[in-house]
Amino acid sequence: MIFSCLILLFPRAFRDAFGAEMRQVFEAQLAAARARGGRPAAWALMARTAPRMAAAAWCESRDSRAGRRGPLVQWTDLRYTVRRLAAAPGFTVAVVGTLGLCIGANLTIFSVVHAVLLRPLPFPEPDRLVTIYNTYPRANVPDDGATVANYYERRGRIPALRGVSLYRNDAAIVGDTGRTEREFVMRVSPDFFATLGVRLLLGRPFGDDETLFGNDRVVILSEPYWRQRYAADPAVVGRAIRIDGVPFMVVGVLPPDFGFLSSAARLFLPLSSGVDDRSSARRHWGSSSSMVARLAPGVSLNEAQSQVDARDAVMERQNPQAARMADAGYRSLVVPMHARHVASARSALLLLQAGAGTLLLIGLVNVGNLFLVRAGSRARELAVRRAIGARASHIVAAVLAETLVLSAAGAAVGLLVASGGVSLFGRLGASRLPLGSRIGLDATAVLVAMAAAVAIALVLGTAMALHHLRGDARLVPRFDTRGGTAGPRARRTRHAILVAQIALSLVLLSSAVIVASNVRSLERVSPGFSPDQLLTAQVSLPYARYRTSASLESFLDRLHTNLARVPGIVNAGIATNIPLSGSAIKSAATINGRSVQHGEPPHSVYTYAVGGDYFPAMRIPVLDGRALLSSDVGAATRVCVVDEDFARRYWPAGGALGQRLFLGASAGNRDDAYAIVGVVGAVKQASLSEAPGSDAVYYPYSNRFDRAIYIVARTTSAPDTLIPDLRRVIREIDPELPVNNAQSMRARLDTSLAGQRSPAMAGALFSAVALLLTLLGTYGVLSYAVTQRRREVGLRLALGASPEQVRGQFLRMGLRLLAWGLAVGLVGSWTAVRAIQATLPGVPHAPAGAVLTAAAVLTMVCLAACLAPARRAGRIAPMEALARDA
Repeated sequence: MIFSCLILLFPRAFRDAFGAEMRQVFEAQLAAARARGGRPAAWALMARTAPRMAAAAWCESRDSRAGRRGPLVQWTDLRYTVRRLAAAPGFTVAVVGTLGLCIGANLTIFSVVHAVLLRPLPFPEPDRLVTIYNTYPRANVPDDGATVANYYERRGRIPALRGVSLYRNDAAIVGDTGRTEREFVMRVSPDFFATLGVRLLLGRPFGDDETLFGNDRVVILSEPYWRQRYAADPAVVGRAIRIDGVPFMVVGVLPPDFGFLSSAARLFLPLSSGVDDRSSARRHWGSSSSMVARLAPGVSLNEAQSQVDARDAVMERQNPQAARMADAGYRSLVVPMHARHVASARSALLLLQAGAGTLLLIGLVNVGNLFLVRAGSRARELAVRRAIGARASHIVAAVLAETLVLSAAGAAVGLLVASGGVSLFGRLGASRLPLGSRIGLDATAVLVAMAAAVAIALVLGTAMALHHLRGDARLVPRFDTRGGTAGPRARRTRHAILVAQIALSLVLLSSAVIVASNVRSLERVSPGFSPDQLLTAQVSLPYARYRTSASLESFLDRLHTNLARVPGIVNAGIATNIPLSGSAIKSAATINGRSVQHGEPPHSVYTYAVGGDYFPAMRIPVLDGRALLSSDVGAATRVCVVDEDFARRYWPAGGALGQRLFLGASAGNRDDAYAIVGVVGAVKQASLSEAPGSDAVYYPYSNRFDRAIYIVARTTSAPDTLIPDLRRVIREIDPELPVNNAQSMRARLDTSLAGQRSPAMAGALFSAVALLLTLLGTYGVLSYAVTQRRREVGLRLALGASPEQVRGQFLRMGLRLLAWGLAVGLVGSWTAVRAIQATLPGVPHAPAGAVLTAAAVLTMVCLAACLAPARRAGRIAPMEALARDA
């Protein structure tokens, strides 16, 4: 009677079409309820059914009156879904937590990728900004920057380029006596800011006449420096500032949002040069300068490259060394500025994003399995709704509402996880990446999180809606007695999902093991010197006070003498560069009497100028002959020391001592030759992953002066404790000289591995989460299988099966799924290894050990997840199981 009254709430057309069928289904449910629990069960069924009938009748009447359908997911669906999820806290927390971790990991990596690779540079039309650099690949010099001569040869002479400019990063001592500090500066050509499309906040850019030596004492301030040092005084233009001990006049201030790539420069000086530097004879003189240009509107990169090639070909016709440059593979490449600047980080970041994406896939299959398990409890509700007339759209709306609420909550948790992840990446050194200062969680990340939530909701919702719509409403009574779906299709789906989860976990775990093993291998690589208890620091000697070689030699003599008196310092020396400094200075060296054949590329080597006890301080072994001595400074006979790679390359049978070489790509006068007096051990110069055979030549400092020098000191105690003594010694010699970047060599080594360590640590975190999800997924599938087959197990035990046989049955099921997962995962791991080998140097071609280690760990985790459900199955009481499911 009550049910008949409820049906009257529906519109007449609906009653005529579905009323009889609804009564038939309800009477079947009522009979089952009475058989199970008598009258109380029947009233309970009516109590559950009545509100749903009323809600469905209201919706049907509303749609009928409106004559059209509203949005697929109604507000009432969402409210009802929230109440349902609150009543199932275990399921809700598991899904939201899994999605939050996986989305958060992806947002963290995406924030880094977006800041470094995707976000455009903050200049007008950044896609038109290009870099042009010289390359000599067959001479082992892939990147030699651009020279002043290149700049003046191309400026205004290539139609495809709207602007051409040159810049060089540098450092200078800024401030008055007693208040000096070292500042990063950038030396730029007059058209640098115009090429970038930047207008100055105050003043003017540099003029052409200010790029000649002697006329270059003008400076442009960055806005932060102007605000910090001059309190944003608008009358700062025209004031004087002491740089390297001489006064410079402020001519301009940059806008507040100006920042050029990853430069930390706060002062901009003219890139001055002499007339000789601009001649074609200096076109191939290696330079630490870089060229930036802006493409003319409508001009493609290929057109610009063709015109640069044509211009270089014209200029090289008069070069007597053109043939040698051609043998070296000389070419000036035109590449997008942004892409070139971030090229060193691109592969590692894409590798990290791929790892995070794999983790998200693992999380999704885990969540899919949770939804399948939950489908058993929802099947009855949805089947009843279908039986009483709910259309397919209602079922889809109900499922989509649930996945949408869960995905939105997961995205919110993911944003919190990403906030912590970005901070963690900052502490791991992400700010040292190109454009790393821009890394942060911004509005784009929020939009990506929202898009991910919608996409996940649609994928999961569609899959689950299809699953429910394919169900049979006639199974409702069975759901009441068995507690969920137990059909072969659902079971196969759950098993397939678990196999996919195990396979993805193996891919991620093996990749993480490979990357970590690669880092571990690099840490064990000998750099060729002893990095322990070695203190390093930088000092820049200003030209104004150290113009002559005598003044430089005097400074170095006093430095060496005073450092030798510091307790705790055993040896001290200086060099124009040190290994793993981030700067790789190379130049050509020509062996006396050895003519280079046409077609044979010249070979460039690392070039050092050293002084004091450089080799004893670095603990670089002297293999033959002797090291450079203080008596070699200023001696009439020029001498040098080569490393064992250089000696082996030109004198494989020995005999390098006494040979002579010339600095540069051609031989000179006999008096310009350097006699080799020693052979020392090879050193990893640019990185620990550097291949052997890079070669190095060491000259006395007096033969290759450079005012930017490194100090190395071997200590008997912790190097950091002697930094104050080092600063004191420098102040005693020159009170205006600041000491910069003072740190131990071990710290420099650790910094050089930051690019490899970050992917390894992120991969370890991702793998840990993947293992946890696999553990939960395997446990969930086996545990659910035990619940579903409880009656069968009880019957088998009652017929004489032993608990060990029952436990073995479920363990074999888990092992079978594990074996399938490992087999599929091995194929995926092979693909991942190939991708990693193409990204990271030094990864072995067949890292079978890493893959087997990952498989072993995954096997142990899955076995641990199988044990608890199997033991529970073995402890089932036969009579209790049969009585409960009867």
